[in-house]
Amino acid sequence: MGVTDGSMINILIAEDNSIQRKNLIKMIYEADKTLKIYEAESKEEALKILQEVYIDFFYIDISLKNSSGLDLALELRKIEKYKFNWIIFTTTHIQYMIKAFKEVHCYDYILKPYDKDEVIKMTKLLTSNRRAYNPSRKKEKYVVFDLQNNISIKLNIDEIIFMEVDLRRIILHTKKDKYRAKRLSLVKALEMIDCDYILQSHKSFAVNINFINKIEAVSSKLKISLKRFLNDSGYFSIVNGVAVFIFSIIALNVGNYIKCR
Repeated sequence: MGVTDGSMINILIAEDNSIQRKNLIKMIYEADKTLKIYEAESKEEALKILQEVYIDFFYIDISLKNSSGLDLALELRKIEKYKFNWIIFTTTHIQYMIKAFKEVHCYDYILKPYDKDEVIKMTKLLTSNRRAYNPSRKKEKYVVFDLQNNISIKLNIDEIIFMEVDLRRIILHTKKDKYRAKRLSLVKALEMIDCDYILQSHKSFAVNINFINKIEAVSSKLKISLKRFLNDSGYFSIVNGVAVFIFSIIALNVGNYIKCR
């Protein structure tokens, strides 16, 4: 078991010409060998990559396989976490750039054939700015849990909705699925996660307060309604959208959730 973070800078190059794509990758690596570069030759392939990894900034060719780079960029801007990420277009058609700046708010463009010095300068500028200031992305934190049958899984802490104790084991309810941890107490799980927004609300429960939609006083207990969210299967609720926690553990204090003694 362990914790990792998402501090590496990830770049996506969307270019349907494999030779030009490889040349651009080579130039970018000359600017910074620590970068993680992902490749796509079509809009569909690029969007699939975005489902698996966070991309910090993009080099997008105006002409892609079966679509255009402008179409891809417009799709990116529809995704909340990519509304302001830097996009650099690569093109031989400078006439498209007015539309790109107006509709997509791209950062800049590079004309083909690539000028190595220009690519290196652009990449260094973007990576230095990314490391110095990154308002759109907080550092991601992951925890590795051991499951049954000698299987381990790495979970993004932000995707944990709540945890419950069941027969001396922990069930982790996440945005994608639920997992039964092997030989793990709730106290130990909270120590591993080590964040201030997943709180123990009962001896058998801990909840991510970012997923709380409503808290109601019901007799001596709080009825906590969890937010609905969208995943690949569509809308659904955990425990029919309601989990019950003991009143004395979680209190509401001027809009903030605090752990009571």
